[in-house]
Amino acid sequence: MSWVNAVIQGVLTGAFYALFACGLSLLFGVMGIINLAHGDLAVIGGYVAVALIPVTHVPVVWSFAIVVPIFAVGGYVLQRTLLQASLDRGPFTTLLVTFGLSVVAENALLEVFTSNSQSLNIGNLITYSFSINSQITISYFSVVVLALAVAVLGALQLFLSRSRTGRLIRAVADDREAAQLVGANHRHVFGVAAAIAFSTVALAGLAYAMSSQIAPTTGTGTLLSAFEAVVIGGIGSVWGTLVGGVVLGVAQQIGAQINPAYQILAGHLVFLAVLALRPQGLFGTRARA
Repeated sequence: MSWVNAVIQGVLTGAFYALFACGLSLLFGVMGIINLAHGDLAVIGGYVAVALIPVTHVPVVWSFAIVVPIFAVGGYVLQRTLLQASLDRGPFTTLLVTFGLSVVAENALLEVFTSNSQSLNIGNLITYSFSINSQITISYFSVVVLALAVAVLGALQLFLSRSRTGRLIRAVADDREAAQLVGANHRHVFGVAAAIAFSTVALAGLAYAMSSQIAPTTGTGTLLSAFEAVVIGGIGSVWGTLVGGVVLGVAQQIGAQINPAYQILAGHLVFLAVLALRPQGLFGTRARA
């Protein structure tokens, strides 16, 4: 049963990774931006809630009602200004710009909040769990995060496939020039995609801050996990992001079951195996020449 427990915990961990990876996948799939500041944005989301909750007196579990809209507006504005300017100059410029954003964000957090870790206290909600048997215990909060990840990815899939704006995003991602010929404002479409991506990373940051401690340097680890989940699932695939996160989480938990020192290594090995055997990811499509 210990192996079954490892798989279950891996699935729950993978939901966290998928929630982190959602925005990263969307930005790259639509604009070709590898956002090196993605993990730091998640950490900023947690710190924004830490700073605003004492002022607004909003219950911690409802902090997303303030933080997510702030990030949506910030994502749109940032894309229309700094990110779009870097896109106009070439893909390598976006790497430098997002790396610079990561450095600035981390040092700004260190300056304002110091290096002390912070968390969002949700009381006993984080400790509630239920047992299937003597060896398998599941946290209610982890189940909520899994449901949230599925809901967010499902809503994003419906938005991209059913709404007019979603179809515009897909059209611009597939062929920007053709979309412009029929009147699509690709800069506005990119801004909407960035707003959605920033909203999802804010949700991920809040969930992480509720379940663990965050520090200004936490973003690097979350970025790596999100990137691996995106690559495993397939860049541009919404449900592939969820599968990639779950595969990564299960691999890490099985590695930890063999030896606690192998937890992170096992995830990296699965990531490298997917790169070697199926570079486009499990649900990605091979690019045509």
